[in-house]
Amino acid sequence: MAESVITDAMKSAIGVDGPPSIAEVTTSGIRLFARAVGHTDLAFYDEDVARARGYSGLLAPPGYLGTPIFKPGRRQADAEAAGPQFETPYKRILNGGTTYEYFEPIVAGDVITSRSHITEFREREGSMGAMLITYRETVFTRQDGKVVGKMRGNIINY
Repeated sequence: MAESVITDAMKSAIGVDGPPSIAEVTTSGIRLFARAVGHTDLAFYDEDVARARGYSGLLAPPGYLGTPIFKPGRRQADAEAAGPQFETPYKRILNGGTTYEYFEPIVAGDVITSRSHITEFREREGSMGAMLITYRETVFTRQDGKVVGKMRGNIINY
């Protein structure tokens, strides 16, 4: 393998949380998401059904962690929330996969704060040559301070 493309700046970014991103969980957002992805469980559509199952409100389906709060003119803040981006010699990019782990139910009325950080960089040779794999973790915290979920994913530059 050629010389490493992992710089000292990249190494120093490992484990450093980016700025927070805030998302609101609304009844409309829950219903729209559930419908869009084909969920049919009534707990995602009917508050009475969700409450009868012990939830405090309409239940958010897996994959829905709220809608980011939009503020006009804040486009840069959206880019910053993604965390640091680094220059690499690679021209192509590929999503290497994403997994979610849930710890607490998410319901309408919740406000979710997410913070992301890089957990690791790896280099390897693939069938098309050298690759840089960037691993990230995002932690989702509800307004009461409880962690409701984690997302782990990686991006492959090649």
